[in-house]
Amino acid sequence: MRSDVKHFICEIEDGIATVRLDRPERKNPLTFDSYAELRDWFRDLAYADDVDVVIFGSNGGNFSSGGDVHEIIGPLTKMNMKELLQFTRMTGDLVKAMVNCGKPIVAAVDGVCAGAGAIISMASDLRLATAETKTAFLFTRVGLAGCDMGACAILPRIIGQTRAAEMLYTGRAMTGEEGERWGYFNRLVTSDTLEDEAREMAKKIQAGPNFAHMMTKTMLAQEWSMSIEQAIEAEAQAQAICMQTGDFERAYKAFVAKERPVFEGN
Repeated sequence: MRSDVKHFICEIEDGIATVRLDRPERKNPLTFDSYAELRDWFRDLAYADDVDVVIFGSNGGNFSSGGDVHEIIGPLTKMNMKELLQFTRMTGDLVKAMVNCGKPIVAAVDGVCAGAGAIISMASDLRLATAETKTAFLFTRVGLAGCDMGACAILPRIIGQTRAAEMLYTGRAMTGEEGERWGYFNRLVTSDTLEDEAREMAKKIQAGPNFAHMMTKTMLAQEWSMSIEQAIEAEAQAQAICMQTGDFERAYKAFVAKERPVFEGN
């Protein structure tokens, strides 16, 4: 998987990729270029064998302030409908790429996490945060609907319909404590341990059966649109596939030998 990106930071070490936006002096806003490059990077990730888990980290004490006011919001006011739809589809494609990349994503959220930044945290599989985190889906603050980049579909699944409605109608910030209590954040940690905690979580996931993790992520994304009967059948097929992997046999042999299994992701 390539790490020579231009519009964000990417570091790959021992199968764990850490990405973060790189404009800390502006609280890491997104630009047209960073949106597109992140979308393409996560699309390519689905075919990468050298990355098992992704950490989407903060930078300079903040996660992301969302779309850059001067480099995105301003130009959008001058675009025609065709151009606007191209942009909104492109931003939505970033979420699709994250959901469909086949690799668990851990968001390490500190400070400001707003707008599209909040969406990126939402599209991650697991979220660690600090008490200082302020997460805001603030689209109504700029005269837009709260239904941006899948927010009306995904956010209610995480925190519930009523809480999601409040966040999306008012655009107010969700505190770190609220986020943990509502189930948005897996847990709160301190700013100085956030990176280490995220990496430790990523390592624990990576130590498991990574092919099976891919199947789990796929099922988590797909089963919300299935009936119970369809979901049970889909999971039956997914498990039958996983039962053909070497990791399944390794786990059995380790159990018999009373040893801890060492998974290889195949």
